[in-house]
Amino acid sequence: METFLQQLINGLTLGSIYGLIAIGYTMVFGVIGMVNFAHGDVFMVSTFIGLILFLALTQIIGLSSIHLALFLVLIGAMALTALWNWAIERLAYRPLRGSFRLAPLISAIGMSIFLMNFVQVTQGPRNKPLPPMFNEVIQLGPQLSIAWKQILIMGVTAIMLVAFWFLVQKTALGRAQRAVEQDRKMAALLGVDVDRTISVTFVAGAALAAVAGTLYVIQYGVVRFDDGFVPGVKAFTAAVLGGIGSIPGAVLGGLLIGLVEVLWSAYVSSDYKNVAAFSALIAVLIFMPSGLLGRPEVEKV
Repeated sequence: METFLQQLINGLTLGSIYGLIAIGYTMVFGVIGMVNFAHGDVFMVSTFIGLILFLALTQIIGLSSIHLALFLVLIGAMALTALWNWAIERLAYRPLRGSFRLAPLISAIGMSIFLMNFVQVTQGPRNKPLPPMFNEVIQLGPQLSIAWKQILIMGVTAIMLVAFWFLVQKTALGRAQRAVEQDRKMAALLGVDVDRTISVTFVAGAALAAVAGTLYVIQYGVVRFDDGFVPGVKAFTAAVLGGIGSIPGAVLGGLLIGLVEVLWSAYVSSDYKNVAAFSALIAVLIFMPSGLLGRPEVEKV
């Protein structure tokens, strides 16, 4: 039983990271109906930004407080990653917004390849390690423990979920996002700044990716230029599983993908953990095409 509970904790930790990335996918899709396939690589860029900022603060500036350093790294990574995604939206997506439907998708794939190769050229192809942090554990049983960094990851995910749900449901920006989602032209006629709303949505999604990237660095202590592909695909799978367009659904989907992946690795075989995760998606979509918390799409005529 303790072994199962340990794997449950590990799965929730991994799923929390997937869920944070998935919110970025679901917000962009909910507002403009486009899958931003570069979002996984934006997450990867944020891990390198976090790594560089942490090393600069601790080794160059000489900041001794790890907690303060991580707080500053989180704020800096959110700001710089948001700036990256704002530039991507302005340069790669906005000029193609009125084009045929495949154009933004092709542009997103191209931007993904560009980001991956840019980081590979500038940072090198090797793994970039970080000193271990928050490795202290709380022993809950002979074979059951939880690390402080796991508590941090799950707690931050819960806070971000509540904050962004409140943002979308209770603020003027959220009302503008929902209006743009329902009818972009009518929203513009009613005074909504459509371009600004879409840009802010990309910025918010990138900020969440930066939070996920910082937590990823804390959890695993190593980053690599191609770290955006697999987590990005898993996070997109989580967004679809939970019901793309639903913020709680994105986090729920991320938690489920993380649990399936970890439990399958522990009890069956780690070689087929990705097969198990995508099989869970297929099984859910067969019976619930809109995902677990998604709403059926109504075709406008």
